[in-house]
Order: sequence, then structure tokens, then C-alpha cells
Amino acid sequence: MNSYDVAIIGSGPGGYVAAIRCAQLGMKTAIIEKYSVLGGTCLNVGCIPSKALLDSSHHYEDAIKHFEEHGIDIPGDVKVNLKQMIARKQSVVDQTTGGIDYLMKKNKIDVYQGLGSFKDATHILIKGEKEEEIEAKNIIIATGSKPSNLPFINIDKERIITSTEALKLTEIPKHLIVIGGGVIGLELGQVYKRLGADVTVIEYMDRIIPTMDAGLSKELNKVLKKQKFKINASHKVKSVERKGDEVIVKADNKKGEEVEFKGDYCLVSVGRRPYTEGLNAEAAGVKLTERGQIEVNDNLQTNVSNIYAIGDVVKGAMLAHKASEEGSFVAEVIAGQKPHINYNLIPGVVYTWPEVASVGKTEEQLKEAGVEYKTGQFPMRALGRSRASMDLDGFVKILADKNTDEVLGVHMVGARAADMIAEAVVAMEYKASAEDISRMSHAHPTFAEATKEAALAATEDRALHI
Repeated sequence: MNSYDVAIIGSGPGGYVAAIRCAQLGMKTAIIEKYSVLGGTCLNVGCIPSKALLDSSHHYEDAIKHFEEHGIDIPGDVKVNLKQMIARKQSVVDQTTGGIDYLMKKNKIDVYQGLGSFKDATHILIKGEKEEEIEAKNIIIATGSKPSNLPFINIDKERIITSTEALKLTEIPKHLIVIGGGVIGLELGQVYKRLGADVTVIEYMDRIIPTMDAGLSKELNKVLKKQKFKINASHKVKSVERKGDEVIVKADNKKGEEVEFKGDYCLVSVGRRPYTEGLNAEAAGVKLTERGQIEVNDNLQTNVSNIYAIGDVVKGAMLAHKASEEGSFVAEVIAGQKPHINYNLIPGVVYTWPEVASVGKTEEQLKEAGVEYKTGQFPMRALGRSRASMDLDGFVKILADKNTDEVLGVHMVGARAADMIAEAVVAMEYKASAEDISRMSHAHPTFAEATKEAALAATEDRALHI
């Protein structure tokens, strides 16, 4: 039986990063993955493939809507080759997962293919092509999450689908009904909207992206409606039925009236749930919460002292980069170090176009906490760079403490917001004031100038270009 200092169950962005950091710190490390490829949801059926399709569909939309204005004439009709688009997505996935294989070899991490389950607190059974058993002083649970469902919906993976199936359709839907107006639903909805589908979004809450700042929800709602999305907020879905190639969704609107939606595909994107099936956590004495999460303390340690858990399977935002931070964190805790994660500064991003990005507190949270704050906001359309690229939608909003001027939250909609948010994270990590950001030189012409201008607006309302 092979023995290790650390064994990690799950090879997603939490698990594989934990493995690398453990190896860097001199620990003999093993990683266990039940699927035939490493990388978990993010690399295989999540972040990476969805962004590949978003980029491909964006190119197509530019070709049919914007090239002519840029002075680019394409003879004949521009057509979508969905088969090639999906194939390119898969090649991106394959390259990325291959990169994880390389990193495991480089760091001398033993990889086990098969379902890892606890025999006890220090032994793991691995059921793959053969059955094996390994021993580990420390174990990290990084088993991630799976798409959630509503109890009355039968996901047949053909017409009533999750994000996994939406990433490999063989035809463009005529009318895609999306249940859930969160990140996954809106991103995949936009992919197929660009390719020619009608898209209807049904959201239970009173606005799309309901966990983000209300200003972002309002702006993205406006932009998506301009893109001909049909958005139905405050709608409670009560039945989803398939009849042949048609899907019928019935919901109650905010007045309590029943409304019916008909489409040829229905994407169910109502969030994700922790995945612990087959883990046999009880054999190790590991406690789960009522929501099915692994219970952990501030060191991400379970009630069993040598067992830790990270990522989507524990509390907090279900984000790949949050899982990665926790992977490094736990490795360093096991090594006897004292690392730190500032959960308030884990950014959130929606990769629609325009992109949406946010870090820190929302206006709603500051109001609820009774914090006195001031707001500085600047529209993207006032930037030279936005006009040059025809990306005019969106804004940057900075929330700062009314008395100390410390930046408490940054919220943005616009081109490249996913990259721009990093400046806000850095600034807030160093407890920058709005005036600090306003006095830093930003290259011209760039989208990031909107952050400087928003900081100026939050500092005595002195934005320069509006």
C-alpha cells in the first residue's frame, strides 16, 4: 500500500492547485480523480469550454453585425459551423487538461484514476479499472459541485438540459428557454442568442444576477433586452414538460397568473450543489451540513483533524478561483504556515458581453450594515477607447467610506471588465482610498480609465471627462 503525506480527492481548480502547492512544500502527494481527465468541472464542462464558445460566438456576431461598419466586407453569407465551433472548444479543453497532466508530472504528484472513497480517516479506497487502497496522513476533499435541479423537472439531457449538455449541442436551438437568470444561464443564453436562437430567461428573483449589485443587474438587463433577450423576472416555474421536440414551461408571474413558454430546448441553470456522492464521508467521521456541504472551520479543517475540504463542497461562493485560493491555503496550513484568505476580495465575473465584474460590498449590503458611503460612477461610453471599439455599454461604480474614503466595493459592466476588476482587488487589498486610485496614472486610451474617472467621481465629484 502506497503512503502519502497528503491525498487529494478531486482534481478541479481547488484539488490540482492544492496538490501542486503541497508538492512545492515538500510533501509526498497523491491526487484522485474519478473521471478519465483531470481538471474537474471548470476545465471540462464549465469555465473553459463556456468561454471558448463565448469567444467563438462573439466573433460570429461581430462578422454579421459590425464588420461592415469597420470597413470589412465579406462576400457571400457568413455561416455558423456549429460542429467546428464545438470541436474548437474541445481542443481548448484538451490542451488545458493536458497542461494539468504536465503539472502533475513536473511536481511528481501521483495520479490515481477512479472513485475515491473513505475507508477510514487515513485510508482511501480507489475504484477504477482496478481497486486500490492508499494511506495518507492528511486528506483534502475537493469533490466540487454538480448542477442543481428543481424536484419536478426531469432532465433528459436531450431537450431539457444542464450546462454540460448545452456545451455540446449538435444544432442551434430555435427557441432556448433558460430557467435561471444567473451567471451560467446568461452566458450560455448569449452564446446561442448570437448564433440565431430566440432566448427567453425565466428568473425566480426580482432581477437577473440577483447576488450582485442591483446597479449591475439593471444595466445588464437593459443591455440584454437591447440584444433581444426576453427576460421574465419574478416568475416561479412550476412545471417543465416535453412533448416530442417541444418543451413547455409553465410559471406563475408576480401577480400569481400562470404563463406558458414553449421552446425546442430548455436549459435548467438554477445553481449548483455540493457533490459528495460516493465519498463515504461518514466512514471517516466527517460531518456534513443540512445543505450537503462539508462542515469546516476557519482553517478549512473538518471535524476530523487530519481531513480538510475546499472549493464548491464547502461554504462560500462557488468560484474556481476561490477554490484555488483555498487549495493553496490548506497546503500551507498543513505545512504549519499561517496563510490568509480575504473572502471579501474574491471577485465575481459574468462573461457575457459586455462583461460584468464585482468585488467587495454591494450598495445593498452597505445599506443593510448601516455604513455611510459615497458613490462615484462613470459611463464607458465617455471613453475614447470605447468609441474606438464600439463597446459603449456599461459603467464603473466605486463605493467608498463616506468618512475615510476607503474603497469598499467596485462594480462594473463593460468590455474587459473581467480583467479590469483585478485593479480593484489590488487596490482594496492595500486598503486604498478612492483618491489613491484617482491619483494613479492610467494609460490612454484604455477601458481602465473608467476606474480612474469613477474614483475621481467618488472623490468630491470631480470626474474629468463627463
